[in-house]
Amino acid sequence: MFDSQIYTYSLLSQILVARNKPNEALEISEAGRARAITKLLTNQFTSPDGLEYVNTSDTTLTIDEIRLLAQERNITLVEYALIPEESFKQQGKQRGRTAEIHIWVVQPNGEIHFRQVDLGDEELAVLVTQNREAIGVRNRGGFELAVNEVSTEAQLQTLHQLLIAPIADVLPQDAPDQRVIFIPHEQLFLVPFPALMDGNGDYLIEKHTILTAPSIQVLDLTQKQRLALDHSKNLNADELMLVGNPTMPEVWNPTVSDFQQLTNLPGAEQEVLEIADFFDSQPLLNAAATEQRIKQQIETARVIHFATHGLLEYGKPKDSGMRDFPGAIALAPGNGEDGLLTADEIQQLSLNAELVVLSACDTGLGQITGDGVIGLSRSLITAGAPSVIVSLWSVPDAPTADLMIEFYRQWRSGLDKAQALRQAMLATMETHPEPRDWAAFTLIGESK
Repeated sequence: MFDSQIYTYSLLSQILVARNKPNEALEISEAGRARAITKLLTNQFTSPDGLEYVNTSDTTLTIDEIRLLAQERNITLVEYALIPEESFKQQGKQRGRTAEIHIWVVQPNGEIHFRQVDLGDEELAVLVTQNREAIGVRNRGGFELAVNEVSTEAQLQTLHQLLIAPIADVLPQDAPDQRVIFIPHEQLFLVPFPALMDGNGDYLIEKHTILTAPSIQVLDLTQKQRLALDHSKNLNADELMLVGNPTMPEVWNPTVSDFQQLTNLPGAEQEVLEIADFFDSQPLLNAAATEQRIKQQIETARVIHFATHGLLEYGKPKDSGMRDFPGAIALAPGNGEDGLLTADEIQQLSLNAELVVLSACDTGLGQITGDGVIGLSRSLITAGAPSVIVSLWSVPDAPTADLMIEFYRQWRSGLDKAQALRQAMLATMETHPEPRDWAAFTLIGESK
């Protein structure tokens, strides 16, 4: 129902920009995104004393509250809005071609900068699709597809020129540890921001520590989620749930019209074993990683790590016969469970984890609507996780294991989650230089 009203927010934001009121336009841009997830969070999460953090009505952040958030947390916020050539077609309100990009940058000192990017003849949707096809192929439910070997450098530079170059002067300068949080819009949720390349051949992750969020208000709420968790003590070995290479379930594969067992992931198993060594923890592997067992233990875990298959399509009636939110995590079946922990099942949980990592394929994707991406990442956030690491494409087994092991090594050394992920990407880049091998993962929510 909210999608039917997106036109109003978009048009009002454009009018305010045309009237030279970009700050007011940012307020409207915020009001027009991630409303459903915001409502879920404000209704579900309370402070330790039982008082609600925010009013559960449909209020949104004011411009002063947005400034204050950036100042108090010492972060740079970058919010995008895609402006169509025809605001909306009358029949079905289908968006036309994107003609402009509106970009707001809120600096840690509270200053707000606004830039307009005229796309000219560029087709943004085509650029994003071509970039994904070149950088890393999608994996359909764990069944391998051929890798596209098209060079990605020119496409990454084109996207950088459109999305980053216009605001490069107001991003943190010579401060790679300074956190920059991108608030994408529509197909920009599919863009691997760390891999965007400038004219000198430098990747964005080499200059900045990068996070993403569905909206600024969701970011505000994930901070409140984190503060509500009692994680003042050091992490104990029994507070980790490390799941690797479960005995795979069978899944309906529409390409062959039959059920097939998902492929084995030996690299994922080795990944979890090495992470477990850091914390002297006992991982759940193979037949022990059952959906039933994980459901019994997941709500008390402080760190949750899944190294398995992510199924983007599962939950869509056409592909699976299920009527669910799209997305599922592959686990070992048995005891009445099918081995597929779906996005809908996740959303019903009450998590107490400060971090959930989905070291699997396509886990950051889903159905893109006016409310953002509906899938696994959204379900985890609404279930209580303030920090979620997910992937934007089919991740290769061995480089992913290297990246994840390095992430935990860096995090354990004292870096925050965003800084640790950046260092893990830089380290993986040295041995696996192709962006498809290191740039798939994004941290949504909190860095601390």
